[in-house]
Amino acid sequence: MSRPTYRVSHLDALEAESIFIFREVVAEFERPVLLFSGGKDSIVMLRLAQKAFAPARIPFPVMHVDTGHNFPEVLEFRDRRVAELGLQLVVASVPEALEAGLVTEPADGVRNRIQTPVLLAAVEKYRFDALFGGARRDEEKARAKERVYSFRDEFGQWDPKNQRPEVWALYNGRHRPGESIRVFPLSNWTELDVWRYIAREGLELPSIYYAHERTVVDRDGMLYAVGEYLRPRPHERPFVARVRYRTVGDASCTAAVPSEADTVEKVIAEVATTRVTERGATRGDDRVSDAAMEDRKREGYF
Repeated sequence: MSRPTYRVSHLDALEAESIFIFREVVAEFERPVLLFSGGKDSIVMLRLAQKAFAPARIPFPVMHVDTGHNFPEVLEFRDRRVAELGLQLVVASVPEALEAGLVTEPADGVRNRIQTPVLLAAVEKYRFDALFGGARRDEEKARAKERVYSFRDEFGQWDPKNQRPEVWALYNGRHRPGESIRVFPLSNWTELDVWRYIAREGLELPSIYYAHERTVVDRDGMLYAVGEYLRPRPHERPFVARVRYRTVGDASCTAAVPSEADTVEKVIAEVATTRVTERGATRGDDRVSDAAMEDRKREGYF
């Protein structure tokens, strides 16, 4: 008599791991929050959180560190999705921090680097002790070496040489008042996994993730959309191109990629053949130095 076989698909295994992480955090911590920008990774995290606690509601708020330089399509989606799920949205506003003098406007107008003090101020104000983020290890080398539970000291800083071991899916969430843990349920996912999950779950995304026509400029080999937060330099000539966004961030430093992929299936086929990570292909703020992301993480960035 043959034994029945039970096989779990790759996506099912990733989903189960992420759901386990969500439940562990809610069981261990008093004030968790999920970072939600309206981007694809945070949309996937919301679906995983729904599944983790169904039929109950998601038992924690969501937070957006808002630079004020947003793509309108993403901001509209963020507000609509939060309303649909009946979630509490905390907005940590960079423009408000500028008015209050907490941060100063960078000379180049790119606000990604001044998000960190605003994030840390919100963590202190609301006493969040665990923050869910959508970072994945395939995105960037600093994120590749970060644990699922990433300990941050009372200043919100990360020490990559002093990380806690994670063996047999055992996560150490011990922390003192003022300290916190950044939690990454999608650590072991890839960009392709995320898109295949979006397809399987039928998740809606902001329209800029799919191919569309947009006026852009070519700056340092990257296609930036011309708009309110990014104006052409004297030597740059705007032109219309068919593009899509692989990742969504501050509109002043997030580039698009040439693409004809206007459906989920076409995006999956495109991502399956690419050899450059989404951040490497589209994020100008990561090109400041080879260690740009790690330096920001040391300071308290997500």
